[in-house]
Amino acid sequence: MTVFEHKGKLLIVDCGVLFPEETQPGINVILPDFSSLRDRLQDIEAIVLTHGHEDHIGGVPYLLRERKDIPVIGSQLTLAFVTAKLEEHRITPRLIEVKEGQRRKAGPFDLEFLAVNHSIPDGLAVAIRTEAGLVLVTGDFKMDQFPLDNRLTDLPGFARLGEEGVDLFLTDSTNAEVPGFTVTEEDIRPAIDAVFRTAPRRIIVSSFASHVHRIQQVIDAAARHNRKVAFVGRSMVRNMGIAEKLGFLQVPKGLLVDVKAFDRMKDDKVVLICTGSQGEPMAALARMANREHTIKIGEGDTVLLASSLIPGNENSIYRVINGLTRWGANVVHKGNAKVHVSGHASAGELVYCYNIVKPKNVLPYHGEWRHLKANADLAIRTGVAEDQVLIAEDGVVIDLVDGVAKITGRVPAELVFVHGMTVGGGGSEEALADRVQLSNDGAVTILGILDTRTGLLTEPVEFIARGFVQDNEWIQGATKSIDDALRAANKVKIVNGAELEDIFTQSLTRWMQRKYRRIPVITSVVVDA
Repeated sequence: MTVFEHKGKLLIVDCGVLFPEETQPGINVILPDFSSLRDRLQDIEAIVLTHGHEDHIGGVPYLLRERKDIPVIGSQLTLAFVTAKLEEHRITPRLIEVKEGQRRKAGPFDLEFLAVNHSIPDGLAVAIRTEAGLVLVTGDFKMDQFPLDNRLTDLPGFARLGEEGVDLFLTDSTNAEVPGFTVTEEDIRPAIDAVFRTAPRRIIVSSFASHVHRIQQVIDAAARHNRKVAFVGRSMVRNMGIAEKLGFLQVPKGLLVDVKAFDRMKDDKVVLICTGSQGEPMAALARMANREHTIKIGEGDTVLLASSLIPGNENSIYRVINGLTRWGANVVHKGNAKVHVSGHASAGELVYCYNIVKPKNVLPYHGEWRHLKANADLAIRTGVAEDQVLIAEDGVVIDLVDGVAKITGRVPAELVFVHGMTVGGGGSEEALADRVQLSNDGAVTILGILDTRTGLLTEPVEFIARGFVQDNEWIQGATKSIDDALRAANKVKIVNGAELEDIFTQSLTRWMQRKYRRIPVITSVVVDA
């Protein structure tokens, strides 16, 4: 989420989510931090969406909870995906549909939209004109010269803006470390065809639920090889239904069937398209790997993972691959076949853009720190002054004054966790730390009964352990550590219940750290006799 401010008004470009890593158990998604906007919600003129991927639109429902009438500007497919998400949140949005080539005002912001191609159709770059200068935001993009939808990235438009004078250029950094040019989506057709030609039984394809271009390739291959197709998973069914209805997905008549009809069809005549290419535990593919899905993977089935391997998801993905292989499936993925093409511009494309846009200032965005640094280096090599190429972390404030961009401050930008029905809250970080500690070291509850007259226990403490080995030796040692600490405390004064709980926790923590090099989550409960 990027926020632009001019004349006291705000413009938000994209509002997405992060997906949790293995070190963040129990988290559904991670939101941008809206805290710096809460006192200024009425100043927001619009949310502009560059394309329909979750990391750009997933946070929109949560921001509209704060103010439901914020106008949402985007292309036809992007707004259709957002609308479907908002229906689940029971929010009716104010939508403004735009196309490439159009200009539109949003308060003091004059917006112009340019076509870009990506791994999802209908992507847009946005040029933002104000009295303070001209900003060009690429969104996620690449320069595919043979796109499936024949919609080229508008490089003449980029060059025209360059002639006008781009004061700040925000560029997609995801592939900045990759030399050359990203190959065209069409290049994976032979690998997909090889899978369809050689698969002896069912084919199960896993992809992002919004990856319309990739799913189009699979549908085309199924038609060529006389196989029927079924979508599996709520988000996949919903998104592909939207894409087909709007004409972004071309499906031959009679090709799609309901998944329930597959039991009556020959195994070599069917294709299932589902979610779960990133190893998400609740997605269809992971449940198939764990034998928890109605579709049972068997000997001779072919599973095609038709998406990239997102950094941080490697263990989850390989766990799913191992599970599928165990049941006899042949798993085809990016590591053993050319079944994925990136949706992001590589270094050669970024350099080309810098040379035609000729920006005064560059802000690499959308990527990890190493991607931002690689993108910054490319800008400098094309002639942008080193002090005018800014690498900014989340929360950094940049001022653009008289054609010069400078980092001038920062606003709060913490990770906001969505866990179940709960969003954020002051205890999110602490709760997550407890979960990690629980997963590593388990939990111990200590129960004691206190004689308030003497400050002594009426009987030995009881322990309830979970995820930690509890034997007689451990109980004896833990009990002694608590008794010793209690005697020492009572020499000073007679302890009360709250003080005894602290003694329980602190003494057991010290003892377990010395004895076992482990610190479980300890809960102390004291009852007065």
